[in-house]
Amino acid sequence: MKYPCLVVDHDDTVVNSTATVHYPCFVEYTRRYFPHYRCSLEEYFIKNFDPGVVAFFRDEVGMSDADMRHEQAYWNAYVQGHVPQAYPGMHEALWEVKRRGGLLCVVSHSFGENIRRDYRENDLPEPDAVYGWEYPPHQRKPNPWPLEQIMQNYRLRPDQLLVLDDLKPGYDMARACGVPFAAAGWANDIPQIERFMRASCELYFKTVVGFKEWFFD
Repeated sequence: MKYPCLVVDHDDTVVNSTATVHYPCFVEYTRRYFPHYRCSLEEYFIKNFDPGVVAFFRDEVGMSDADMRHEQAYWNAYVQGHVPQAYPGMHEALWEVKRRGGLLCVVSHSFGENIRRDYRENDLPEPDAVYGWEYPPHQRKPNPWPLEQIMQNYRLRPDQLLVLDDLKPGYDMARACGVPFAAAGWANDIPQIERFMRASCELYFKTVVGFKEWFFD
């Protein structure tokens, strides 16, 4: 492997979840509680990319802190009955990491319990560490804390990790720690996102297969 530790995002990197779970939940929720707001799937992808979900909900949709807590509870209940599917090729890639003795860590804006459920349901290997939305805001990406914890716990240098993520918060987290970053470009074909990731990231992969072939070459 090119790196002994692979740090993966979850949504739209390992599983196809925005289009099949999170966006339908958002549409259902806003129709019920914020009927003035509408956005397409493409717009939803862009807003989650930049400025990110918290600023998006607060500044674009108009949610208060109490509203966001309510939306989070609604979303978490919705997720319990909707399991996203892993992208084709991801099963083989993650099991190969473990087969070769590598570390597999997850840093995501989903809850850890839901991430582990998705891994079980998709027959993916158990991650060595998961840092999800259950952590306080200052310990979630783009804050570098999750990567600092991984490096401290496993005695790794920044150049021994690779972060694989589809969105800017993952890129910002990796850059803050001096950790190499690879952009996962298979979740959508939105030019605005692809242009930024290609221009900003040394590594950009449009398919899971392309990433797998590179990582294990």
